[in-house]
Amino acid sequence: MLFVEFLMRKIIVVKNPSTWKLESGDIEVISSKTYLEHPQFGKTKDLRVFNLSNDYDYQTRGYYVSLLAEARGHKVMPSVKNILDIKGNTVVKVISDELEELIQKSFRTIKSKEFELSVYFGRNIAIKYNKLSLELHKIFQVPLFRAKFVLGKKWELKSIKTIAMNQIPDYHLEFLNESASDFFSKKRYNVAHPETYLYDLAILVNPKEKAPPSDAEALKKFVDAAERKGCYVDFITKDDYNRIGEYDALFIRETTAVNHHTYRFARRAQAEGLSVIDSPEAILKCANKVYLAEVLALGKINTPKTHILTSPNVKGIEHKIGFPCVLKLPDSAFSQGVVKAHNLNELKAHVKSMMKQSDLVLVQEYTPTDFDWRIGVLNSEVIFACKYFMAKDHWQIYNWKSEDSADISGAFTNVPIGEVPSFIIDAALKSTKLIGKGLFGVDVKEINGKPLVIEVNDNPNIDSGIEDLLLGTKLYDVIIGQLISQINRNEKNLTL
Repeated sequence: MLFVEFLMRKIIVVKNPSTWKLESGDIEVISSKTYLEHPQFGKTKDLRVFNLSNDYDYQTRGYYVSLLAEARGHKVMPSVKNILDIKGNTVVKVISDELEELIQKSFRTIKSKEFELSVYFGRNIAIKYNKLSLELHKIFQVPLFRAKFVLGKKWELKSIKTIAMNQIPDYHLEFLNESASDFFSKKRYNVAHPETYLYDLAILVNPKEKAPPSDAEALKKFVDAAERKGCYVDFITKDDYNRIGEYDALFIRETTAVNHHTYRFARRAQAEGLSVIDSPEAILKCANKVYLAEVLALGKINTPKTHILTSPNVKGIEHKIGFPCVLKLPDSAFSQGVVKAHNLNELKAHVKSMMKQSDLVLVQEYTPTDFDWRIGVLNSEVIFACKYFMAKDHWQIYNWKSEDSADISGAFTNVPIGEVPSFIIDAALKSTKLIGKGLFGVDVKEINGKPLVIEVNDNPNIDSGIEDLLLGTKLYDVIIGQLISQINRNEKNLTL
């Protein structure tokens, strides 16, 4: 399916265009009164609106510009949600917690008890504050604002307030003009998609990831499936956090973690009403192995014997678990952060090293098998089944220390679902029902005719020629179809 790329018309809305001091290139600058009252703007589609009104307070013209822009289907910055966020102390407190390390680092040399940071299109006139300015701008998406920080026991974000053009000092205007010119010229603000598409889908990827959950060919197949179902697809990265509100659905194809931008993307997408795979709840429950171990234990799922260490004291482990045993960092993925201890001395050394990264470490019994079952589950239904064999001369599926890239991962076999032992299927479905109805990959060992669930992955591999070997394009259609079904459910709920 071939579509032509269209350019999206852009306008800047201000209270009074005669007082506009910045160079805007070929972007039309109009008054808020014109945007609100002129009928042409109610009929125009594929319009991006930069709302630089002096005031965004409730029921002001600035507020209504963003409100009507959303009603008209225009892409607007800031959105009404962004406007409400800058008024909400709860949101400000959450943001302060998320950016705490960056905030403390940015202001460590400041001697005063208060500091105001002026953010112009994601930049500050002092280069050393640019990173913090950009992160704040990604979250609040207001073109011009001041962030007030106060020092108590530590620096905290106290408030966010928008800036009117007449509040900007003259000696900042040259820098402001440069920032505005760079901001408005960004390519991501130029493209619109044809009306033949019904939905906007964002796929979050990390081009530099060593072992992504989907290879390039699989990603292409996801795009093809999405276009067949009427989706316009954008690949986004961690730098596109501020664009989440532009889409109907978010599909995360980057390895997830709780203390990570993937979780923040999922959480924001869910808050914005998007269809999301993986949901923040799924990431929270699956990405941390301590959490997952507790959930599986409470659900009476058969798993390897597990003990959670909260201190370097490993006394008695030889009786509770035995040797050899497996140690895991809570947020390990793709066999990384997982080691094996053959004796007490190795165990002590590994625990000492791992507790430099985490206050808790999992110790599990070692259960060797030639392969692990990987059962793909979507919305409580099995969609694929694979056998993942151990890497050459290694006890795990992945051997990241292998000098031969061909031996990093083991072989695989794609198995028809009807040929998978029923007890393996039952264990996988019972495990995922404790998590939710998203997309999961359940790792199960087969020990003496019984299932042993190793873990549930919220971000399972979907690689071309492996997981899709039997289903082919149907696998991609099913997953994209689930996202679209969720979009439709969300829209239906909004109309109730």
